Amino acid sequence: MNSVPSVVKNAPPSDETAFVPPRWRWARKHPTLIIGAVLILAVAIIALAAPWVATHDPQDIDPLARMQPPSSEHWFGTDALGRDVFSRTVWGGQVSLIVGISVAVISTLFGIVLGLLAGFVRRADGFIMRVMDGLMAIPGILLAIALMAVTRASLTTVIVAIVVPEVPRVVRLVRSLALTLREQLFVEAAHAVGTRLPTILLRHVLPNMVAPLVVQATFIAASAVLFEAALSFLGVGVPPTTPSWGNMMAEGRNFVAVAFHIILYPGILLAATVLAINLLGDGLRDALDPRLARQL
Repeated sequence: MNSVPSVVKNAPPSDETAFVPPRWRWARKHPTLIIGAVLILAVAIIALAAPWVATHDPQDIDPLARMQPPSSEHWFGTDALGRDVFSRTVWGGQVSLIVGISVAVISTLFGIVLGLLAGFVRRADGFIMRVMDGLMAIPGILLAIALMAVTRASLTTVIVAIVVPEVPRVVRLVRSLALTLREQLFVEAAHAVGTRLPTILLRHVLPNMVAPLVVQATFIAASAVLFEAALSFLGVGVPPTTPSWGNMMAEGRNFVAVAFHIILYPGILLAATVLAINLLGDGLRDALDPRLARQL
């Protein structure tokens, strides 16, 4: 009597058992990370290529071409002074990216140093955290406006004014992580064998903070881009002669009824940039989560 084979050979693989390359499987698991990275890369390429992409000089004034609608000559139209909106929008992307990246890097570095001191040096903990609490008690936008009011308007001043209210958030994050990590067995073992504190921080503690700090840095970058636009919109940001998305929207708010395009395109790019950074941060949070990583 012939037995019925339990396995049918050469059967076509089902969708569940079909081989999927690890890279595509990883991409399907984290679509927000891919979308955010693609969007922010596109904005960065456009901003960096501004000298070649811009069709006009962003500072070129043409009174005869004031507030013209989008056309083949002026893709995004012109503003109240006859300047090409497309060219100014492209150049304005450089300001936003510089501010976002600079604020994220500087805030993270200062936050790491102060947070580690507060977490591992008990004598410095009280003083550092009281200063951070005092800074956090002041609304960030008001603190930035106050700093801008006592200094000269420039891109560097804008970066400093945004960094100051962002540092306390990083310090509190790093301190909380440090307080948790210093109780771990590997840190106590390093102390027991006589390892110096700077070595413990650099070799054992800091590497375990990379994932949350990277995610925090992306949200700081998004917040910094909005901060810069808000300061420029209020007239206390970068100089008015510098093309930035906040300056462009501030200049076009009085002409919304007759030339809505002046604020439309800078606003779209500003929203797209912030959305891209937030998507990138959400994707990194999911990708760097150990519980989700084990499921890949």
